[in-house]
Amino acid sequence: MKRILWILLQCTWCLPQNLAGLCMMLACRKHEHMRFQGAFVTAWRFRGCTSMGCFIFMHEKAMQHRPLLVHEYGHTIQSAVLGWLYLPVIALPSVLWFRLPVFRRYRRRKHLSYYRFYTEKWANLWGEKFCGERSMGDAEID
Repeated sequence: MKRILWILLQCTWCLPQNLAGLCMMLACRKHEHMRFQGAFVTAWRFRGCTSMGCFIFMHEKAMQHRPLLVHEYGHTIQSAVLGWLYLPVIALPSVLWFRLPVFRRYRRRKHLSYYRFYTEKWANLWGEKFCGERSMGDAEID
């Protein structure tokens, strides 16, 4: 019953990000894939990781990095809770925090972990809660 509700949730409330995730997964169909909890994980060659609904994309060299996987699964839970609001509330701010040079310089200057930002801290918290494993904590990345 839980599985049916999860699928129904993904196909309704979380539809926009899952459609984007499905298209991204199809574009990476020749890459490595695996399942983790209630998500589909796909390797890709891009720097960094991202989650779109129940689809997680990780750099091919990071696929087996468990704390990062737990963190990304936390974004999957955020998506399930926020539904279509995940895109403006989590995905867009997260991408800007990761990509914009002004924020990268700010993190370096202040010695701030990427995972201190609200979107990432929340993903760590929920990933740990739902997986029962450690997440990224305050790891520093560039």
